[in-house]
Amino acid sequence: MQYRPGDRPVSAALRFLPLLVLVAGLAAFFALGLQRYVTFEALVHHREGLLGWVATHPVIAPGAFTLVYILAVAFSVPGGALLTLTAGFLFGVLGGTACALIGATIGATALFLAARTAFGDLLRAKAGSALQRMEEGFRRDAFSYLLVLRLVPLFPFFLVNLVPAFLGVRLGTYVTATAIGIIPATFVFASVGNGLGAVFEAGDKPDLLGVLLTARVLLPILGLAALALIPVIYRWVKRSPAVGGQDG
Repeated sequence: MQYRPGDRPVSAALRFLPLLVLVAGLAAFFALGLQRYVTFEALVHHREGLLGWVATHPVIAPGAFTLVYILAVAFSVPGGALLTLTAGFLFGVLGGTACALIGATIGATALFLAARTAFGDLLRAKAGSALQRMEEGFRRDAFSYLLVLRLVPLFPFFLVNLVPAFLGVRLGTYVTATAIGIIPATFVFASVGNGLGAVFEAGDKPDLLGVLLTARVLLPILGLAALALIPVIYRWVKRSPAVGGQDG
């Protein structure tokens, strides 16, 4: 499709519009002081009302909560761990895992698409040879890299949502790796959330870091991450000059 010179500003504005909406949403979140509701104290205070609302609206409640989760992730609102705990508390382990998994995947995909639409082509057009090589390498092993980053959260969730958009990762690869990679941690957090009733009664807070660092949780996740890296290691070894020399 060809554009007249007068069409270019409009086209550029439309390209940045989705990302601007998400940025505006994050700004509005803090401007309205909504962050005070995304705290453990707020959950403790409103727990009875939330449980009553879920009991009164058993069909609508999971969908409404999932929508809130989608918006929180898309707008990069802090508090994803607390939302997953809340999902487990309100809907049980399996129901909470499903709500959080769907919400996080769709929200992350929305942010990915917005960033790719706004900056993807521009960055690729101005990229130097080093960035282009990195893009090619990441794209070749994108699923493995993304799976590891989702399984072992070494970097903030919103950052892992954005970087693949700049490196030309395919949408299908991004969605699949995200959905699979966040299952273990989501299940663990929802399980902890399902037991929050006893924690509330005791007046304590859940020790999330302690739960995640236990061997029965951490070792399986690290094992999955290691499995995800096998294709990358295999390709690296296969391209190694030393290996190539041995074949000769």
